[in-house]
Order: sequence, then C-alpha cells, then structure tokens
Amino acid sequence: MLFIVQFVDHPQQQALRQSQMAAHLQWLNEHQETVLQAGSLRERVDAPALGGLWIVDAADKEAVLNLLQTDPFWIHGLRASVEVLHWSKAFEGRKVLI
Repeated sequence: MLFIVQFVDHPQQQALRQSQMAAHLQWLNEHQETVLQAGSLRERVDAPALGGLWIVDAADKEAVLNLLQTDPFWIHGLRASVEVLHWSKAFEGRKVLI
C-alpha cells in the first residue's frame, strides 16, 4: 500500500536538521525500496525547511510508524508531529519519475 507521510519540524531547529542531515540521507538511501520519495517542505525555495513529505510503500500504517521511528531526524527529536495517510492513486498503473 502507498502512504503519504507529512512531518512538521520543531521551529528553530535548523542546527539539529543540519547536524543529522548526513545520517538522515544515509537512512533514506538504506530504505529506498520502502521510502520511494522524500523531501523537505518550505514556504519558499530559499526558506528554511518546515518539515518533510515522504511517499512510502508499506504493508500497513503500523509498518510506516515503526519505520519512521528509526529515522535519525525522529530519533534526535527534530520532528514535532507526523501524519500518515493512505494514498489512493488516481491512475494506479501510471509510473512517473519525479
């Protein structure tokens, strides 16, 4: 199943984000078969990140929640909140490179 995972980061935590970025990117690379896409969310392209968004392929919501708790950003307390939603694609068979 596909899920959208949206994170909101704690305000004023850019230093924590930067200190854990390499570990976070390595973690994402290690989980690329499950976390299909990931990226930060910003008000403007040059603004600090406010959070992040993932597209995840997992068996169920519990698997997504268990997985995200192993991410260095989560472990070190960057994330203020998370929302995990099942995603029903409008065109199920359509594959798109982003």
